[in-house]
Amino acid sequence: MRRERHGYWARPVPSFGDPRAALVLVGLAPGLHGANRTGRPFTGDHAGILLYRSLYAAGLSSHPESVAADDRLELHGVRIVNAAKCVPPQNKPLPQEVRCCNGYLARELHEAPARVYLALGRIAHDALLMAQGLSRAGYAFAHGREHPLPDGRILLDSYHCSRYNTQTRRLTADMFHAVLARACQLAGLPGRQRERVL
Repeated sequence: MRRERHGYWARPVPSFGDPRAALVLVGLAPGLHGANRTGRPFTGDHAGILLYRSLYAAGLSSHPESVAADDRLELHGVRIVNAAKCVPPQNKPLPQEVRCCNGYLARELHEAPARVYLALGRIAHDALLMAQGLSRAGYAFAHGREHPLPDGRILLDSYHCSRYNTQTRRLTADMFHAVLARACQLAGLPGRQRERVL
C-alpha cells in the first residue's frame, strides 16, 4: 500500500485521545484516504467531519476539525479506538479482520478506565462485545440503545457517522449530538455545548 500511495501512513493506525478517558469511542477501521493516509482515526475523511465537530461542540476537543496527525488537536476525556487497525478491502472490515485485531482492542479496553463505550456502528458494537468476552445475543444493536455491562460500564450504540449514513439521513447531526450528549452524561463528562460548527 505504501508503495502505491506515496506519503500515506499505510500501516496500523494507533488509537487517539486521552489515555485516561472516561468515554471511549469505538470505530470500524481506518478509511482508505482518511486515517490510512493521515495516521489518525477519523482524520482526513468524511466520517471525521461530524465526529470532530460534535466532539468540539461538546467541549471534548480543542478544535472542530482534524486534518492531519500533527495538527495539534487534543481530545479531553475521550479516546478513539478502532475495531480493525488497518484499512480493509472495500473500506469495510471483514469478520476475519475484526477477529485478528480483537486482541488489540481487548487490551486497550482493559487498560482504559472508561465508564462508557460509544460504539459507532454494528461492527464496532460486535467487536467490543467480542473483546469483552460477551455474547451478542444479549446485546442487540440499535441507535441510542444503552447496554449495562457486567463490569458496571455502559455500552451505548450509535449509527456510524459515515458519508452514506449522513447523506441518506439515517444519522443526522442532531441524532449524533444527542447520543454523544447522553454518552457524556453517563461518563460524568461536562459535555457542555459550544455553538455548533456545522
